Amino acid sequence: MALHGGEVSDTRLTTDNPESRRAVKKPSSFTAAPALAEPSTHPIFSLMHWLGLAELLILALLADGLFRKLGVPGLIGMLLVGVVLGASGLNALDPKLLAMSGDMRQMALIVILLRVGFGLNLQTLRSVGKRVLLLAWVPAACEGLTVTIVAQPLLGLSLLEAGLLGSVIAAVSPAVVVPLMLRLIEEKRGTQKAIPQMVMAAASLDDIAVIVANGILLGLLVETSSSFTGNIVGLPIGLALGAAVGVFLGWLLLKGFERFQPNANRQVLLILGMALLLLRLQGQINGLVPFTGLVSAIAIGVTILELSENTAHAIARKLASIWVFAELLLFVLVGAQLNLDVALKSGLAGFAVLAIGLVVRAAATWTCLSGSTLTAGEKCFVTAAYIPKATVQAAIGAVPLMTMQAAGLSTQPGEVILAVAVLSIITTAPLGAWLSSWLASKVLKPDVPELQNAETTC
Repeated sequence: MALHGGEVSDTRLTTDNPESRRAVKKPSSFTAAPALAEPSTHPIFSLMHWLGLAELLILALLADGLFRKLGVPGLIGMLLVGVVLGASGLNALDPKLLAMSGDMRQMALIVILLRVGFGLNLQTLRSVGKRVLLLAWVPAACEGLTVTIVAQPLLGLSLLEAGLLGSVIAAVSPAVVVPLMLRLIEEKRGTQKAIPQMVMAAASLDDIAVIVANGILLGLLVETSSSFTGNIVGLPIGLALGAAVGVFLGWLLLKGFERFQPNANRQVLLILGMALLLLRLQGQINGLVPFTGLVSAIAIGVTILELSENTAHAIARKLASIWVFAELLLFVLVGAQLNLDVALKSGLAGFAVLAIGLVVRAAATWTCLSGSTLTAGEKCFVTAAYIPKATVQAAIGAVPLMTMQAAGLSTQPGEVILAVAVLSIITTAPLGAWLSSWLASKVLKPDVPELQNAETTC
């Protein structure tokens, strides 16, 4: 695919005839990256074609630090570095680096899911009860369905393409939500009602649901309508089988760690490699046996956390370190794939789609909290905490585009989906981070009644 005068041309574009779709092998969730644009001939790059991994990391880190100083999430700076250096900007990135974007996105997604699993305490889930399940499924489903409906007339997408956009947009960003919730737990703000724990657990389950739904819709994108029933019937089987395999592997890995006692670095690398293999296995056997490798990755973390908290916490710290590197590449490479012409054309309509979806999500979140012991201010905080979008959108936002490219379908809908995904990051990440942090300081008071009573007694 190349850009000529702001228009997208794709020499691999073929007909949308159902017969041609039947001939296409169903791709995995991650496929080869789109064809790369020709290098820039601007004189400023004559001595430094191309910018490689070293330059990319330095620039991304500088942008991250600068935006954090300005009070804006650093991931916005990483994203803008990618836009400036990508094909729609200076086109200065090494093509070999761009060719790795699919693999890097896959690794980043696995790291996200493993961190979710290693932070998903079943005891906490049981303590906050059914409201976590409501917050995990209802707001995301309402927002996803709303985006699916309004994106068709506003963005000119088909029902399936709009559904893909809805599945990309509906997730909450763990990169924004989790650090704030952990800080609130340390400060003991809202912990008497388990508000930070509830938001963190619900956001984790929310991401699982959205990512699984996105994978199913990607499969339907290149298959005939006759396979729809089979995918729906196989969904619960795939989820159950994926969870069972993850639980077994988590138990097996923990037994191996106890027997051979490798250090935490080797443990996390083994788990990461195992999770990547499960994701590859998902793409290879799904035509024969329904299987969801994404759920397996989460189940591995949950199982190890339940059986050995000390081991799980050590692995979680290593995963947090790996995420620093994965996050840099993820957001820069997503920005580099953005087509600015498509983003500008769909900007106002895309913003309208996002705004309508967020309003419906906020209403659904508030409804889920009705009847609880939370005050109106605390409900506002939970609603605001559900606004930020970043990590999942960066991880899966470009996958529809790459899948369409590999399947020989028109890439225009994929460009629109990616553009709206990037727009959602730029608009909601700083807004949600600021608003939820501000509300937390106003409505979540420190929970220290026992300490105060002890001091009074003394």
